[in-house]
Amino acid sequence: MSTTELGTPADRSAVTVLLIAYRTRDLILTCLAGLPPECPVIVVDNASGDGTADAVAAAYPKIDLVRSDENLGFARAVNLAAARARTPYVMLLNPDTEPVGDPVGALLDHALAHPEPGIYAGRTLRRDGSDDGRSVFGLPSLWGYLCFATGLSSVFRRSRLFNPEEVAGLDRAVGGPVPAVSGCVVLIERALFEQLGGFHPRFFMYSEDVDLSYRAAQLGRGPVLVAGARVLHENGASSSQTGKRVMVLRGKVTYVRLRWSPVRARLGLALIGLGVFLRSLVGKGWAEVWGRRGEWQAGWPEPTAPAPGPVPVTAPASAPESA
Repeated sequence: MSTTELGTPADRSAVTVLLIAYRTRDLILTCLAGLPPECPVIVVDNASGDGTADAVAAAYPKIDLVRSDENLGFARAVNLAAARARTPYVMLLNPDTEPVGDPVGALLDHALAHPEPGIYAGRTLRRDGSDDGRSVFGLPSLWGYLCFATGLSSVFRRSRLFNPEEVAGLDRAVGGPVPAVSGCVVLIERALFEQLGGFHPRFFMYSEDVDLSYRAAQLGRGPVLVAGARVLHENGASSSQTGKRVMVLRGKVTYVRLRWSPVRARLGLALIGLGVFLRSLVGKGWAEVWGRRGEWQAGWPEPTAPAPGPVPVTAPASAPESA
């Protein structure tokens, strides 16, 4: 699609911003206030029960607000929102983020100038302006999980060799190609998102973005980090530290089971379990995570209801990685 078809690079109306809300009433209002007024916005409220949906409706009556009767999770709620979008691009943005400058414009301008990737991540910053390192990731690997199991990724946190999951050593102020992105702040070509079938509905939350990045790479559309697109991020605003760790692990387990061969998956799951067990012996909070291993070792279950906004999943999207 050409720049002419979209208008000028400054035409933010080419992007629909998708926000999935869950008990982030005050934060989402701050996030919405920082968006360009010409951007279409779709908010899915995941049955927050704290007045989030009412607050959004009162402050922004023209926003497309979807009030879900149940908590669909992140992946399925994004699929529902994306199915309502009509613009060439959709932008996923966490409600606990605050735009710094114009991240929508920065991502769109880069996408128009470099259409090949199709997936464009921004940077997530702490309040002091430093990068929190949570907007891009490495793809899961046996080596990465071995480093997790042995503690090498914790001891050598800044080593690209021993901490591949966090893409240690990447100069985020420069940006460039990355293995995987976070759904916290990312622009996606809508046609690509639909071609991939959206997020896999098996993921309730966590690792659905890594899974999408992997599947996009199978089509030759690897993601990139755009250094000029920045947001402040209140990490984990709607979940406790232990609860978040359990959900993150459920996402990792689900990815391994979906994308790896049986032999490779068994090894990967064993290494994940070993890493959590050893941390439970010495790390604050990890004992409770280990005690809840029955939850995360099962991964996320299959949804009991049809996925909202269904899009057929392509063959490359369901092909497992080789051992």
